[in-house]
Amino acid sequence: MGKLIKHPLTIFAVVISLLGVLFILYAWQLPPFRSSVEETNNAYVRSNITFVAPQVAGPIARVAVTDYQEVKQGDLLLQIDDRIYVQKLAQARANLAQQQAQLASAAQQRASAEARVSAANATLDASKVAADVAQRDLDRVNSLSERGITSQAEADTARARVDQSNADVNTAESQVEITKQDVLAAETAKGTAEAGIAAAEAMVELAQIDLDHTSLTAPEDGRLGQVGARVGQYVSAGTQVMGVVPHHTWVIANFKETQIGHMQVGQQATIRIDAYGGVQLTGHIESFSPATGSEFSVLKTDNATGNFTKVTQRVPVRIAIDEDQPMAAQLVPGLSVVVRIDTAQAD
Repeated sequence: MGKLIKHPLTIFAVVISLLGVLFILYAWQLPPFRSSVEETNNAYVRSNITFVAPQVAGPIARVAVTDYQEVKQGDLLLQIDDRIYVQKLAQARANLAQQQAQLASAAQQRASAEARVSAANATLDASKVAADVAQRDLDRVNSLSERGITSQAEADTARARVDQSNADVNTAESQVEITKQDVLAAETAKGTAEAGIAAAEAMVELAQIDLDHTSLTAPEDGRLGQVGARVGQYVSAGTQVMGVVPHHTWVIANFKETQIGHMQVGQQATIRIDAYGGVQLTGHIESFSPATGSEFSVLKTDNATGNFTKVTQRVPVRIAIDEDQPMAAQLVPGLSVVVRIDTAQAD
């Protein structure tokens, strides 16, 4: 046995076998070669791209920008023909003026009705006074008639005046009630006019909003993508005409579930950019996804059916790019990067 081990070929074979085992352990990052550095090339630059779309329909009258242009928040992007919306605003304002006139008329009607109520009350008071006088005259005539001083004709005439004055009182009371109802009707007309004014003011505001929306402006600072709008093109509400890409970017790195066990928010990350020849930037872990990427997919797998094959899932990790790095300004959404994180570092 000692001679077999000392044979050169045997020693060489043993060494090759040991090297092969060590290479496999290293390739699979198994002990004793397991590293604290986790790396993934399943990582991309991301940004909040805003797709600009009109909120009103109409033909495009002017396109004020070109492809990939730098814009500031509030810069005009395109103008929709606003002639129809200008006239709608004028129509809404005219309707508002009409409702305001109706409110003024209702106020005048109420004042007139209140004046008629006062006049009717005065007539009622006069009728009551006349009825009281007629009643006293009748009482006096009846007293004289009992003593034979006046004739029956005078007594009948006095009684007729009492009946007439009482009828006048009833008529005056009815007229008072009628004029009070006129006041209530005028008050109702006033409420209707006020409601009409509120509706007309809302229509004016809506018309103004539609008119303002004929001018599409940049929602924030950034650069434009391809401009898909042309002068004369008819666009409907919701038609995407261009996208605004802000300057702020970050990285989404999709690590395997077996890699994130020792990762923590705040740990430093190294970002290698494929597009720029492997230029490296620094960043740090900002947050972790609340679920794996497969949970957000439209078509989810059902592992309860058929044969099961375990597939390592990936967890998206958001990497914030550190400031004051010149190359960071050249990052555009969609670029592929390689992210390395040393999980041995402190939080």
